Amino acid sequence: MRVSEILRSPQGTLGLFLLLALFWGSSFVAIEIGLHEFPPLHFAGIRYLLAGGLIMAVAVLSAPVIMPQNRTDLALIGIVAFFMIFANHAFLYLGEQIVSGAVASIVLSLAPVLTLVFASLTLERGLPRLHEITGFVLGIAGVIIIAQPDPGSLDPTYLKGIAFVLLAAVSFAAGGVLSRTVRSGLPIESVQAWAMLAGSMILVAGGQFRGESMVGLEISTTGWISLVYLVIFSGILAYLIYFSLLDRVGPSQLNLVGYLEPMTAALVAWLLLGETITLTMITGFVLIMLGFTAIRRDLVVTILDAPYARFIKTSQQVVTKIVDKDPFQRNPDPYNIGRKR
Repeated sequence: MRVSEILRSPQGTLGLFLLLALFWGSSFVAIEIGLHEFPPLHFAGIRYLLAGGLIMAVAVLSAPVIMPQNRTDLALIGIVAFFMIFANHAFLYLGEQIVSGAVASIVLSLAPVLTLVFASLTLERGLPRLHEITGFVLGIAGVIIIAQPDPGSLDPTYLKGIAFVLLAAVSFAAGGVLSRTVRSGLPIESVQAWAMLAGSMILVAGGQFRGESMVGLEISTTGWISLVYLVIFSGILAYLIYFSLLDRVGPSQLNLVGYLEPMTAALVAWLLLGETITLTMITGFVLIMLGFTAIRRDLVVTILDAPYARFIKTSQQVVTKIVDKDPFQRNPDPYNIGRKR
């Protein structure tokens, strides 16, 4: 079997999905490491300037249209550049100067919950439904638990870091909702490339406004490695995987990779930095995940038809058949794994 056939199989799709979660989850740790050497907004700006150039090269080779064709295309690029590249990463990098990458990844996983709530308020859907309100409350509860607002040991600096990352989630969600109001025919590769390049310019300008400077900085090998990792692995390679999976499983199912990112971020932080995975972090993440599940109950059912889920279901069916052949097995599986929904 050829490598291309393996990658397009259900097993290959599952592997790419997990690899994407690893690349994007570990980026939070790489950011945390790099911020010890680089000023925050310049760090983000350099990352997306280089990554945007590489994505542009991909767009030139693969996308049928590169240049924006009309004001609608420019509007979409502007929304993504400002909200999802500039504001999202400016607040994230400022927040990660204070809180760990693992904590930041958990707080940022609130973005899908906020996106769905914002959409219900702004996209002519009327008032939020009860399950949407429940999901939002669960998500916010998860962030509050992570923030640990104990009046007896209140740390204003830590809360400021949480607030920055929460603003990053709000910015990402706002960009996601606003981008849905723009009907553009520009390919996603081209939109992403132009948005990264434009967003990187705003990030660098924002860094200059804050008084940041790269002059005289002595960047260690570790600092450069973190930048290269963010550009190559969490940048170009991750987006190539993302574009590939987008055609196979669709955006809704693919966005669930965001709920694997906190797990990979915590594991990588534990392996590389010796950071502890606390019960508070786990509880906060579970509440945020339950919040998303409450809002997107339909997706929880639909996800069972995704290629990577079909692979898991097939494995379960094989195990069930083997168990059924056991002459000493008197109680069949009560959950009927292979049932149709």
